[in-house]
Amino acid sequence: MEEKNDIIGVCGIICSGCDILEASTNPEKAQNIVDWFKKGRNTDVKLEDICCQGCKGDRAKHWSVDCWILQCCVDEKGLESCSECEEFPCKKLVEWAKGSERYEEALNRLKEMKN
Repeated sequence: MEEKNDIIGVCGIICSGCDILEASTNPEKAQNIVDWFKKGRNTDVKLEDICCQGCKGDRAKHWSVDCWILQCCVDEKGLESCSECEEFPCKKLVEWAKGSERYEEALNRLKEMKN
């Protein structure tokens, strides 16, 4: 069940408890993520880049500033969440939700918010 203080992204994902969100204040988590990228993806990521304040936080400190959902919802349409969009749920969001169980849960959360 969602807590009153859960951070919910514009896409409906619950950000609270996300390691990247917590990495901003937890250097050990940040280092673990850097190590994971290096070992798991053979990608060098800087420790200072492992931070996020959620979709409504400082965009300079957003993990995925190029997120297409964030750009569409916030930048182009000026909305707080996809559930506010008159095209909701759009085809692109429905396809995105098929990508994982977490994304599907996020879409369902947005549908609940719409009602």
